Amino acid sequence: MKTRYIVLLLLLTISIKGFSITEDWGKTGHRVTGEIADNYLTKKAKRNIAELLKGQGLAFVSIYADEIKSDDRYRAYSPWHYVNFSFDKKYGEDTPSERGDLVQAIQKCIEVLKNETSSKDDKEFHLKMLVHFIGDLHQPLHVGRGEDKGGNDIQVRWFNDGSNLHRVWDTGMIDYYKMSYTELASNTDELSLAEVEAIEKGDVLDWVYESQSLAKKVYASANVGEKLSYKYMYNHFPTVRSQLQKGGIRLAKVLNDIFG
Repeated sequence: MKTRYIVLLLLLTISIKGFSITEDWGKTGHRVTGEIADNYLTKKAKRNIAELLKGQGLAFVSIYADEIKSDDRYRAYSPWHYVNFSFDKKYGEDTPSERGDLVQAIQKCIEVLKNETSSKDDKEFHLKMLVHFIGDLHQPLHVGRGEDKGGNDIQVRWFNDGSNLHRVWDTGMIDYYKMSYTELASNTDELSLAEVEAIEKGDVLDWVYESQSLAKKVYASANVGEKLSYKYMYNHFPTVRSQLQKGGIRLAKVLNDIFG
């Protein structure tokens, strides 16, 4: 009886811990962004990236920054996945976190990759991180409010399961769609050259402000405890698809500037 109680307690603990873990876009979302980016790389950038990653593709390395979270040696990189600042201010008007944030992370990765004196190992590491962070930037709640941990503290129901607003946007809608990352990447909206160039315009901060603007709409889209299901999916999954596509196109732009 005692053994059975311990087992049940362990299962409950695992369930509770798993409930609070987020994986940014989730494996599928990040791989979609990497796969799309690969289609927009120049030939030169593709060669240089393939050499640095030892043949691994962008989709494959896109979840590396999440995989290392369980390794204490990389704990300092945890704050690099998000950025929180007041919705009525520009980035930098609130003192940026001394521990780093998503904006600082992307800037650091680009700096290392452009530095000719950086070691090959450092460049490989920061390239993998950069692929992930550009994806994070396009998940609106990674530019959300610090006080609710980017929607993690906003409890909702996703169909019949307990969840939170952040998780619905990270993985809930993507997983519900039941497509692989290659299927999602190959079924993006058809864009003209002018539309692609419009997406590429601006810099990291411009894209941050765009995501923050979407975050405001995401916060307004659900109430605490609300059951979200088919209608929510219908109304908001197009935004998810659009953000994944933008993330891929912009990732390719950043990589082409560095490698191509």
